[in-house]
Amino acid sequence: MSDKVIISCAVTGAIHTPTMTPFLPITPDEIAHSAIAAAEAGAAIIHLHARDPETGKPDQSPEAFAGFLPRIKQATNAVVNITTGGSPYMTVEERAKPAAHYQPEVASLNMGSMNFGFFPLLRKYKEFNFAWEREHLEGSRDLVFRNSYKDIEYVLETCYGNGTRFEFECYDISHLYNLAHFAERGLVKPPFFVQSVFGLLGGIGTHPEDVMHMKRTADRLFGDDFRWSVLGAGANQFRIATQALAMGANIRVGLEDSIWIARGKLAESNAQQVEKARTIIEGLGLQVATPDEARDILSLKGGDQVNF
Repeated sequence: MSDKVIISCAVTGAIHTPTMTPFLPITPDEIAHSAIAAAEAGAAIIHLHARDPETGKPDQSPEAFAGFLPRIKQATNAVVNITTGGSPYMTVEERAKPAAHYQPEVASLNMGSMNFGFFPLLRKYKEFNFAWEREHLEGSRDLVFRNSYKDIEYVLETCYGNGTRFEFECYDISHLYNLAHFAERGLVKPPFFVQSVFGLLGGIGTHPEDVMHMKRTADRLFGDDFRWSVLGAGANQFRIATQALAMGANIRVGLEDSIWIARGKLAESNAQQVEKARTIIEGLGLQVATPDEARDILSLKGGDQVNF
């Protein structure tokens, strides 16, 4: 399936806030509708966070996911990927609860601690709909997103026994080496689904050489034992996606990673970004992988073995 490209769609995330775009899914209804539409547009994997339906603040309680997980499963064949990243302001125990409870086919797992700065957005947004939004941005001036070796082990021990596999989110080269460390210890098994993240302040940059360096390093560390996917944050989303596709990558889009569809133009839905990604993929002579093809490529357990 070398010409098959897996599109992941990260529907809402925990960085962008309601003030930044009216199109950010907040309520369970909005998240379900947006996820289903993204799957219909071609996303094989739906990456999910939950939010408080009144304020839009990230909410990592299992109850917050209950309002949309069964609806997405019933309406689509897409692979459901539940975050264990949650929000950098949460403990690892809080972050792991939904994946531990619902036992999805895939869960995200951040592969290292890092400075995690989104305070530069304060230059753009002066007034906010909710008080938590300003605090959320301002607090990232002094924020270390903790993902220690102990934290990573905790998530692996909590979720791996359920047959859940991981989207290993690697924000820098050191995170690839951390993954290699866990592979050497036998705590993770191939194929590794490596999600390279470019453009978050505190992580690797967005220069084409950064993308190539990430791929070269992963090739050297993992050989044929990994499946590479790439996401570019903000305005870099589709430029990096296009470069990476030409290098054999899978890609992730969605309003978690970027609220834009073109320069200065807000994306009106996750599905709109998926459709644009599909156009680029097919324009390069590649094919979009179906959910079942993604399951085969990533050796997933199947949608009938989840707990929702």
